[in-house]
Amino acid sequence: MGNLATLKTAKTLETDEWQLRVDLAAAFRLAARYDWHEAVANHLSLAVSADGKKFLMNPRWKHFSRIKASELLLLDSDDPSTMDRPDAPDLTAWCIHGRMHANVPQARCIIHLHPTYATAVASLANPEILPIDQNTARFYNRVAFDMDYGGMANTSEEGDRLGRLLGNKQMMMMGNHGMLVCAETVAEAFDLTYYFERACRNLVLAYSTGQKLHVMSPAVAEKTAQEWEADRDQFKSHFAEMKEILDAEDPSYAD
Repeated sequence: MGNLATLKTAKTLETDEWQLRVDLAAAFRLAARYDWHEAVANHLSLAVSADGKKFLMNPRWKHFSRIKASELLLLDSDDPSTMDRPDAPDLTAWCIHGRMHANVPQARCIIHLHPTYATAVASLANPEILPIDQNTARFYNRVAFDMDYGGMANTSEEGDRLGRLLGNKQMMMMGNHGMLVCAETVAEAFDLTYYFERACRNLVLAYSTGQKLHVMSPAVAEKTAQEWEADRDQFKSHFAEMKEILDAEDPSYAD
């Protein structure tokens, strides 16, 4: 009988999914606020089932600044008829997000963007995030690199390849393309994206001086990265604060 108390009713499941919708919609609005978006492209998704295969994602060609919680698509990575739906998602989004939600355990929330500084670094022959400050050190030895861009990700095979390449990491620098983040929650994925773009900005600005970079030692960089990982509260507060700002300025994301 003790287990019955922990079972979720249909109503609580419905409430849980709605909160996930609201959080993901907030992330879209914040991505637009920070100019991480690109026209009506790029995609964010969030698993709603225990196995991760059922997930929410933005409608095709809807601007991030206008997305609402109620408009998010509910998709199933095991449904082969998804692209036949009248409201089918963007093909590249389905091929990347659908396959990752099917195959990558840590991919509960997936953020795939082409933000300015991360994309600039992704365009370098060596797109490594060198540990030159606290922000860059957060990602020391924690980023997967895709150096085999072959055009638009419009096949399931390409999504599977990216999933294998990501492995057990949360971050991917997509050479000649952009960036990808995976996390357990929207709050963590948003915070990682925020700091990843700032880390890339710091690196680009440091490169632009033409002076030699003062790169941390491996020991100091690893210590700093672990200290970031030990703080499990800051990213929650960061996202909560940003939602408060949205609520004060334009709460329509939660509709």
